[in-house]
Amino acid sequence: MQELQPITVVLADDHAIVREGFVALCAANGMNVLGQCADGPSAIDMVLNLKPDFAILDLDMPMMTGVEVIRRLRAKGCTAKLMILSISRDESTVLDALRAGADAYLLKDGEARHLIAAISFVRDGGVYVAPQLRGAGLFTRADRGPSEDPLALLSPREMEVFSYLVNGLRAKDIAELLDISPKTVDTYRASLMRKLNVHDLVGLVKFAIERNLTSTSVRR
Repeated sequence: MQELQPITVVLADDHAIVREGFVALCAANGMNVLGQCADGPSAIDMVLNLKPDFAILDLDMPMMTGVEVIRRLRAKGCTAKLMILSISRDESTVLDALRAGADAYLLKDGEARHLIAAISFVRDGGVYVAPQLRGAGLFTRADRGPSEDPLALLSPREMEVFSYLVNGLRAKDIAELLDISPKTVDTYRASLMRKLNVHDLVGLVKFAIERNLTSTSVRR
């Protein structure tokens, strides 16, 4: 894919055959794999030293999980796009990854096109959750207490709309990117604002900045 040619990638997975598969996939789509490794500490060193655009991290690696890798990289000011790859569909695991600073959460049993879609989406400032997890009730349990992070109430699609809105995209542009109607975007916007207890776009942007969730923030 022509638009992906400038992208550089680091891969971290403790299974060589998985890494080889991703190297081939990245190469076939014009991406340059700068390095690959098999454990968490090596992933941190490789990302900090090679400074890739993207790092694809296995959730379960020796010595350190992918989520902990992301947490430590963000603490060091890393601005690379960090993506978790996992077999886990557990709600708390997905939330932990996103809260740690993951830009995407992908499933190992997903299709190759999901990785390419995620890279394109995240590159443009979005937060991507595997399509298999959408509509599965993630982030929407009715029994959450009022003290919990309100972001946990958003569905994956609401998270996508939220991310685009706070990074300056119009409803029309979001509709084209997500292949939905502008009216549907407005519906998601009203729903996510209600869940976050925010009443206008300015308040929404302020909410995102306070949590370092905009593309212009230090974390991003």
